[in-house]
Amino acid sequence: MNIYKKPSETEIREIITRPTKDAKDLTAMVSAILDRIKREGDAVVLDYELQFDKVDLVSKCGSSTATPLAVTPAEFEAAEAAVSDELKAALTLAHNNIARFHEAQRYDGIDVETAPGVRCWQRSVPIERVGLYIPGGTAPLFSTVLMLATPARIAGCSEIILCTPPRRDGSVHPAILVAARIAGVHKVFKAGGVQAIGAMAYGTESVPKVSKIFGPGNQYVQCAKQLVSLADVAIDMPAGPSEVAVIADDTANAAFVAADLLSQAEHGVDSQVLLITTSEALLTAVEAEVAKQLAALPRQDIATTALANSRIVLVGSADEAIALSNRYAPEHLIIETADAEALAARVVNAGSVFIGHYTPESAGDYASGTNHTLPTNGYATAYSGVNLDAFCRKITYQHITPEGLNSIGRAVELMAEAEQLDAHKNAMTLRIKSL
Repeated sequence: MNIYKKPSETEIREIITRPTKDAKDLTAMVSAILDRIKREGDAVVLDYELQFDKVDLVSKCGSSTATPLAVTPAEFEAAEAAVSDELKAALTLAHNNIARFHEAQRYDGIDVETAPGVRCWQRSVPIERVGLYIPGGTAPLFSTVLMLATPARIAGCSEIILCTPPRRDGSVHPAILVAARIAGVHKVFKAGGVQAIGAMAYGTESVPKVSKIFGPGNQYVQCAKQLVSLADVAIDMPAGPSEVAVIADDTANAAFVAADLLSQAEHGVDSQVLLITTSEALLTAVEAEVAKQLAALPRQDIATTALANSRIVLVGSADEAIALSNRYAPEHLIIETADAEALAARVVNAGSVFIGHYTPESAGDYASGTNHTLPTNGYATAYSGVNLDAFCRKITYQHITPEGLNSIGRAVELMAEAEQLDAHKNAMTLRIKSL
């Protein structure tokens, strides 16, 4: 890890800058794939499954299967038998906590008389059909199924579509299917990467077109999401590699801090890891702990690559630590200090905050109840993580009585006239004259 001690302003700008890539070639390739899917549908999705996921779904599913992309009821039953009762219980516990937290976010609407005779109100309406993308490459993220499908079901989305890449034998990881059933997903399709995003954005013979796409993914998936969002479908948020920042002082447990850093580094080779500390002794202890714990990790190679681009920063005070964190705007922020709650109250830019020595990021990733689909790449300065509102739209209404025309009519006429929109003015003038 790269170490900065009492960094200068120039070094701070370097610390908070994420790596950038030339996306021109990536965008051109992804655009070409999306164009084919839009024109040719299922056949192209199946072709790309063979090319990218190395699975021939047609031959795996047999000629009698009309839609080889769709997961069948028999496959759901096989998945139930393959997942242990202990893991099912863990999934159910996590689902219940996620549901409890998101149920509490329900919005009952507002109803206001803004002027005499002018009533305005707002209500929340669920998005009718949503698409969830669940990666299955280096790790099958069945926890993300719960994080996305649970609030979608609570919001009242009438159709929840899920796409996830199949394994080489043509099956979907059983824990993904069990989580989908627990959370209330309606249909699951075997499609990964760009082809999954294209299928949900445009619709194919098998995969319904959705109105909004949610979910994480690699650079190809994220590029595809941003491209389809330009004209065809909404997305949850722009995203980059996953990241964590840890603020720690001399009261922190170095083993805990190291474990928190590594739990993020093992996500992917481009994951971002940042430790901000006021203690040089902790800095040294964490370095040693990272090396010790890293040696025992199955995903050691991935974590090692991520750590090579990660940073430890020694600052002079808690004020400097929180200021640096707010400039970085991390996806996840863990605060392991003596005054963790007071420091947390000063956070203005972060996706999700984990407070105290006994609150690892992994709790929020799985079972505390908060959502782990969060803004990355500095987008926490402007975006929220996924929540119940992400699956809803707010529709406003107004009803004006004759008394209301007298309240606001003349103001409407004057403003429309000043904007040189005479038809706007006339729509009000005719009503006023009719009274």
